[in-house]
Amino acid sequence: QVQLVESGGGLVQAGGSLRLACAASSPTFSTYRMAWFRQAPEKERELVAAINWNGGTTFYLDSVKGRFTISKDNAKSTVYLQMNGLKPEDTAVYYCAAGTLAGTVESVVRGRVDYWGQGTQVTVSS
Repeated sequence: QVQLVESGGGLVQAGGSLRLACAASSPTFSTYRMAWFRQAPEKERELVAAINWNGGTTFYLDSVKGRFTISKDNAKSTVYLQMNGLKPEDTAVYYCAAGTLAGTVESVVRGRVDYWGQGTQVTVSS
């Protein structure tokens, strides 16, 4: 039972930046692989970025590669998603997810996550 709480969403103009944060209260957070998903209205949820337990391996959705950066601060039990050069098509609810069982970033890419946050809205205006 892991609780994840997202923050940092909001309204931003196209080309702007936001940093999302996802805090976990688990003392074993440092062992988790973490991910950010998003779901736009009338669209299916998609994986945006993922990171392994120590931050050494990452994955990015092609459309955000070079603009978004996922990072993990184990000392703060927090994962971040720095979003630069935001586009209207980035508008979505962004969800934090954790993989706590045996697995890798590749496991997350394949859909293996164990816990979800409540989501935070990101709206990018033209």
